[in-house]
Amino acid sequence: MQFDLKKFFQTGRVPYHAELQLDLSDYDFPGYQITQPVTGTFDAALNGEGVVLRLSLNALAQAECARCLTPVEYPCSLEREWLVRESELSDEYQELPIDEAGKLSVKELACEELVMEIPTVLLCSADCQGLCHVCGQPKAAGCTCCEGGSTTPVDERLAILKQLLN
Repeated sequence: MQFDLKKFFQTGRVPYHAELQLDLSDYDFPGYQITQPVTGTFDAALNGEGVVLRLSLNALAQAECARCLTPVEYPCSLEREWLVRESELSDEYQELPIDEAGKLSVKELACEELVMEIPTVLLCSADCQGLCHVCGQPKAAGCTCCEGGSTTPVDERLAILKQLLN
């Protein structure tokens, strides 16, 4: 979705409102995926200083736990607000994805905000113990091989590495 800011500065006497349903499944997010449509709202209104933009999003990120590799779902809700002055439309260092024609890419803005909002390391729980260093199973699943003090690697091909420690 493209929002024409330049045109809105000229003719935007009535506030703008749009319900969003964005498919972001084709974007490459860092360490997670967003497979369901992102819902939200986008609003624009003129005030005495410029255009006030409001973005509200609801998304569900899916990833693997960084410690035990079990699937994790992270619900994300965010609300952001910006003030854009007409003189800033041609600024090449503008923080918003506005092109030379003065059009704002709402989809690109939503992606940027989700990347900033969703943590780079997702965990299934704050006290996740990770994987067993002997058998490779999640410790939360009831791994018992470590309780007896066993440090024998399951994979025999790695046994040669134990000689390096002796």
